[in-house]
Amino acid sequence: MSNTRRDLAIGVDIGGTKVAAGLVDSNGEILSHHRNPMVADASAATGLESVTKAIETTRQQVKEMGANKLIGIGICAPGPLDPNSGVVLNPPNLPCWRNFPLAEEVARLYRIPVKVDNDANAAGLAEALWGAARGYRSAFYATLGTGIGTAILFDGKIYHGRTGAAGEGGHMSINYQGPRCACGKLGCIEALAAGPAIARRARAKLESGRRSSLLDMAAGKPEHVTSEMVGRGLNAGDPVARDVITETIELLACWFGNIVDLLEPDVMVVGGGVSAMLKPYFAEIQDRLPAWSINQRCREIPLLPARYGEDSGIAGGAALCSGDHN
Repeated sequence: MSNTRRDLAIGVDIGGTKVAAGLVDSNGEILSHHRNPMVADASAATGLESVTKAIETTRQQVKEMGANKLIGIGICAPGPLDPNSGVVLNPPNLPCWRNFPLAEEVARLYRIPVKVDNDANAAGLAEALWGAARGYRSAFYATLGTGIGTAILFDGKIYHGRTGAAGEGGHMSINYQGPRCACGKLGCIEALAAGPAIARRARAKLESGRRSSLLDMAAGKPEHVTSEMVGRGLNAGDPVARDVITETIELLACWFGNIVDLLEPDVMVVGGGVSAMLKPYFAEIQDRLPAWSINQRCREIPLLPARYGEDSGIAGGAALCSGDHN
């Protein structure tokens, strides 16, 4: 590799079972990856050690890359958290940390700037700086997976709101009589269109007696159907899978229509594991927007797939270090 100087950042993605870290350059290129287990059910110090192990391994790689400058460490951590102070509050899947000053502890160890934010905000920022939303003044980012996380970005900066809790678009209710979300509210888009909700609707159709190849995939047990199976069934032309995805498209069109009426962003970007299954239907979602938006020009807003896939947390962490985005 050339010894031409490049500013590098370490992006860290913390989950309930793993910590992923990587070196990212100023163009958003991920130059290295490292992953190790996250010990989430022991002491706060043990949890921190899981994170610093990943950081240390990645930091050593900077020395192998010639004359590079490490500008900071950006960390995607599960919420709730305070992005202004870098304190992790009480994440359900990280019981080791309660009001834990993660940014302060990591900065004390490495003596370089440390930023902490949730994964959707960080991934949205990476898309704004280096990905599908680059060049747009305002952007709405959504990650569709086990849950639905979102970010609002203006002029390449995350909109955090008054206390840092803004941007929870996945918990926008579109049906006050709908299923109860894990957050406690009724009819959140997350409870209707995230991966588990897609699987749940497919199971309900199978339990009503409909024939489907999904049953073969689940060894004859509807309760074992997953959203991944729905995706495979969709590709194979299964009618139950197609019906479930058609419903999901309508739900998302309703939600995106609300987003357009509230924000009218220049672009909407979608990432996450479920988005790969829905990508062929982005144009269909756009076509349905006029039924769910009063904005007569709603179909002009691009609905684009995200640049970053499973590495969005690493890219997002690094993006937090690229100037002042708070």
